[in-house]
Amino acid sequence: MDNKVNFLGIPLDNLSMSETLERIENSIFSNNQIHHCVINAGKIVKMQSDKKLQESVISSDIINADGMSIVWAARFLGYKIKERVAGIDLMENLVKLAHKKKYKCFFLGAKEKVVKKISDHYSNIYSTQVIAGYRNGYFDNHEEKMIIDQIIKSKANLLFVAMTSPKKEFFLNKYKAELKSINLIMGVGGSFDVISGEVKRAPEFMQKVGLEWFYRFVQEPKRMWKRYLIGNIQFAIIIFKARFLKS
Repeated sequence: MDNKVNFLGIPLDNLSMSETLERIENSIFSNNQIHHCVINAGKIVKMQSDKKLQESVISSDIINADGMSIVWAARFLGYKIKERVAGIDLMENLVKLAHKKKYKCFFLGAKEKVVKKISDHYSNIYSTQVIAGYRNGYFDNHEEKMIIDQIIKSKANLLFVAMTSPKKEFFLNKYKAELKSINLIMGVGGSFDVISGEVKRAPEFMQKVGLEWFYRFVQEPKRMWKRYLIGNIQFAIIIFKARFLKS
């Protein structure tokens, strides 16, 4: 059954968290690969001027609504999106699934101390058996092949890439054929920073009402003001144009 909707030219999957997990688990069981991606307001804005990013997103196998802004915008455009499937929550659920099913995870991205904290965190919660390997996200282009070889040799089932957009999208789209033995490849943005405790996540009530971005902005206003304040206005303009300026 096709659950995709055409959201601004993006084949957005109208899946709940449980449905997304089921689809990924089926892919692992069948030894196929799923290239997972999420979209939020900031990424939509970037995609308007970055065709390479747009192609990287659209070529993914599953595209979930990461932010409430996407859920509301889609509903505003006439699509009844079931729920938000935040990348960080999906990742947490998938690592739990990996422990239950004896799958292995590879964590790529963030600073060395952060990604090590991630490995230690999941090793303590579950066991070291869930960890296939980890590597920080600071590397040059000439190191990419070596990192790809490291991931393949780890025999991981799931790969989580915590880098900024569009770097993570370009990386996964570029190497997904070489990573065909990995059943799930997924970009998770700043999730490692949050899970490791380096950055605080918004309280659940703020997540539900779509104010997670504001909580992040308050923590680092000088760094985040342009991304969130200007970016959110640009996103709103894109949505209103799509609604009222249809040809």
